[in-house]
Amino acid sequence: MKLEGRHQRSITRTADGRGARILDQRRLPWEVVWVELRSAEEAERAIREMWTRGAPLIGATAAYGLAIALAADGSDAALDAAHALLLASRPTAVNLRWALDAVAATVRPLPPAERGAAAFAHADAICDEDVALNRAIGEHGLALFRELHARHPDRPLNILTHCNAGWLATVDYGTATAPIYLAHDAGIPVHVWVDETRPRNQGALLTAFELAGHGVPHTVIVDNAGGHLMMQGQVDAVIVGTDRVTANGDVCNKIGTYLKALAAQDNDVPFYVALPYTTFDAATATGAEVPIEERSGDEVTTVAGEGGTIRVTASRAANPAFDVTPARLVTGYLTERGLLDMV
Repeated sequence: MKLEGRHQRSITRTADGRGARILDQRRLPWEVVWVELRSAEEAERAIREMWTRGAPLIGATAAYGLAIALAADGSDAALDAAHALLLASRPTAVNLRWALDAVAATVRPLPPAERGAAAFAHADAICDEDVALNRAIGEHGLALFRELHARHPDRPLNILTHCNAGWLATVDYGTATAPIYLAHDAGIPVHVWVDETRPRNQGALLTAFELAGHGVPHTVIVDNAGGHLMMQGQVDAVIVGTDRVTANGDVCNKIGTYLKALAAQDNDVPFYVALPYTTFDAATATGAEVPIEERSGDEVTTVAGEGGTIRVTASRAANPAFDVTPARLVTGYLTERGLLDMV
């Protein structure tokens, strides 16, 4: 990612190697604030309160949280307690359990004194792999975008995306944004329609921040404008990320994704889902079985901006954070292995 004039990752170890350093995404785009996590409890809070978010990045943060705990106490009891604490931080993204289970499986056979260092090494490897996976997704997506642009070479390629599936949701590159960045860098004229993505406005605040930093032309739109733009022929493709894809290909992603998929199908606009293998949940048969996180209604009744937080309604609000897009509405799954019709 390009931030503060140089390439950086969204999560790294602290300078002393004994903690994790993350961006406080609640402060973006108004302030760039880095936070150091020094305990499993701090990592859990950062995930639960969405200082850090996005399925792959949640997994990486949890892996470091587990490593921090084991460096302090490598006992079985400490391992089990930290694993349970971090796993409960958010229920929907499958990368969280995947990362925690992977680190736990690596360290459990080891003597307690060796578990902390091994856990940190595994967390580092998870981050390195995430960067490689997203880069590969971008390369395959670049080939797809070349093909899409060749159909209308006289104008920019118009891509619509929902929520934030960029480097702020991963360790680097992003999933849905990786092909956008690579296409832009390759000279393909790309324009991105950025859904604001209520209620936390991850599109308007985070995706737009990313694209601006990389120099990619983009326009923020209200969530309900996508169908109109598709009907007007102003969207060549929709590409989104995902927090979990089930065995049958159902896609669980930020609330509102399903509506974009419906509009895309009605207007013959291809709808792509970008994901690494770590977001595929073979153990869950369909999207109907995925636990949908219900977050505080305060996220709906208030809006945070540069000047602070204001209340926008006096009524009670419901806040389901995710929805499920049936596999039948997905044109293809963009993975590190290429474009797949079904996972």
